[in-house]
Amino acid sequence: MATFKPKFWRPGDEDPRSILQEERVYESGEQYAVYNPYLSMTIQQQRQKLPVFALRTHILYLVETYPVVVIVGHTGCGKSTQVPQYLLEAGWTGQRYKIAVCQPRRVAAVTLAKRVSEERGTMLGDEIGFHVRFDQCYDAETTSIIFLTDGMLIREIFSDPLLTKYSVIMVDEAHERTQHTDILIGLLKKILARRKDLRVIIASATLDAAEVKNFFNTNLTDNPKLDTATILSIEGRGYPVDIHYAIDPLPNYVQATVETILKIHHNEVPGDILAFLTGQDEVETVVHQLIQEARRMGQDVKMKMKVLRMYGSLPASEQLKVFDRTAKTTRKIVVATNIAETSVTIHGIVFVVDCGFVKLRAYNAETGVESLITVPISQASADQRAGRAGRVRHGKTFRLYPESEYNKLSAATVPEIQRSELSPVILQLKALGVKNVLRFNFLSAPPAMNMLHSFELLYALSALDEDGDLTTPLGMNMAEFPLSPMFAKMLLTAADFECTEEALTIASLMQIENVFVSPSNEKKAAERAKTKFSVHEGDHITMVNVYNAFLEHNKSSQWCAENYLNLKGLNRACNIRNQLKQMLKKFKVQLVSCGDNTELLQRCIAAAFFANAARLHYDGTYRTIRNNHCLHIHPTSVLYTDTPPQWVVFNEVIQTNKDYMRDITTIRPGWLCELAPHFFQFGTESEIAKKRAKFT
Repeated sequence: MATFKPKFWRPGDEDPRSILQEERVYESGEQYAVYNPYLSMTIQQQRQKLPVFALRTHILYLVETYPVVVIVGHTGCGKSTQVPQYLLEAGWTGQRYKIAVCQPRRVAAVTLAKRVSEERGTMLGDEIGFHVRFDQCYDAETTSIIFLTDGMLIREIFSDPLLTKYSVIMVDEAHERTQHTDILIGLLKKILARRKDLRVIIASATLDAAEVKNFFNTNLTDNPKLDTATILSIEGRGYPVDIHYAIDPLPNYVQATVETILKIHHNEVPGDILAFLTGQDEVETVVHQLIQEARRMGQDVKMKMKVLRMYGSLPASEQLKVFDRTAKTTRKIVVATNIAETSVTIHGIVFVVDCGFVKLRAYNAETGVESLITVPISQASADQRAGRAGRVRHGKTFRLYPESEYNKLSAATVPEIQRSELSPVILQLKALGVKNVLRFNFLSAPPAMNMLHSFELLYALSALDEDGDLTTPLGMNMAEFPLSPMFAKMLLTAADFECTEEALTIASLMQIENVFVSPSNEKKAAERAKTKFSVHEGDHITMVNVYNAFLEHNKSSQWCAENYLNLKGLNRACNIRNQLKQMLKKFKVQLVSCGDNTELLQRCIAAAFFANAARLHYDGTYRTIRNNHCLHIHPTSVLYTDTPPQWVVFNEVIQTNKDYMRDITTIRPGWLCELAPHFFQFGTESEIAKKRAKFT
């Protein structure tokens, strides 16, 4: 099959379908190095060259004067690394206070902590530390600045409602508007009403600063001197970026990404490449193809390729590799999800390849299904991605879509809290003592129907009682788990089904995006290897088999390679499992194993995921029991066979051209009647109609 090679054009060209005319023409023998005029300077001198340094005094004055300061700083201005240090140097950590810097992503928290500790000349974990889910590096006594995820700070509020150990809390990258970010902003507004000495900084590159200022500002008069919030803008240190668009829409943006990267590598001057894709599968596909191409090129080339991957579930040690410098004869190519859009800054990027799509979670209140869907990015995201090419010198961005499509994109991404299933949000707010969640002061209010369905689910899971309060101890314990309510329920009730050990294994492995590896040129061999672990009970119990075999072979890397398993992911799952196990011990949950009795484990899964039950329809599709929504088994599931099971429960839905169930376990319909009689109505259609008629 012929390979499709995309072509690009710059806006303003008279004939867009002619051969691309570059804005700058370079002589073939000329060499260009990545430009960093401050490389020879000391770290302190480099700090002073950042745009934010010119406003150091202004920032400290505003923090001293106003309870809330909204900082809008373009990417590269230094706000994330320098503002916490300015506060530290100004004495805001006196009297054993600390400064918290919240990030929406774990990789950003870890990398920023590492960078700031280097600038301070201290060991990571001493003066500067980090705290992310399932990983931490800080000292409770000596650490002055803690970089942590929004979710971890929310969990600290459980034990310290007023965050009394912090003098300043900085919410960075607030424009991403994750669920945790919006909850934290709402909680901080309540805390500020009780703590007049606390200072809050909201920092972002593209946030609507006026909206945030008005949210925090308690001044009801026309006198601006009485404002309790203010805005400060910082100009970034950027270079011009040429934007190149595809002439026509592309049939396959994944393959087009590979072709574009190779075109840049063979035809452009030295400079690193950053490519954006939607998920781990796409990243791995592109990385594999590029590595194969690099091997075909051999060693006798002027410019070699160093291909690296970056996505959220990648271990921190692997993520940090993208920040390593490369030799002048090597071009670094980073293939990433939107994690590299704003959260982290990778040195040396000159070329950006933008696929134009992103994966987002979206909840449909009518069907009761939360799907992971691929949607076009917003204009703000597209501009952020393009800006990554202009950090070190003049750059170029190649957008794999026409300019006409860019003009149709929405201005900004819808906040996660307005498009998600809200049971985790409600559970956390209830645990924090928010009696009436509906009246909680959200920055952007979520849809009422989403709230209603989430309340119903938590009540069905026995996390809430009839009055809407947390049940004791189940509801309170579920709120403490850093997992979804369904997984928390499965773990906390596993002892009742005598399968705690297996439930721990499933919960930990479900935090890893891909346990099985399937190289594009070895798909058949990978499928054969997968069948060694597959069982007709479904994906969850298949995961248990993988984990047990992994331990039996002493976590061997060779064994993982032979069986096409993700070694790094399995090792991370082991670490997560140990931490979850400690939490179960804390809650005095008995640790027992069901051995070969998989029915006990299936019943345990059904008792937690009953809301995600589906039955096989006569047309070959599946229909959810709750809303009769049409679903299909995902092709990667072990249950994707010629004889599909009649009844299943699933973990999540992925939406592409169809709605696919992923992570599936077979069940018996009678279990739903036994384990969730309060959630389902049983009987024939006429019997159920009669029952409903009594309440109308």
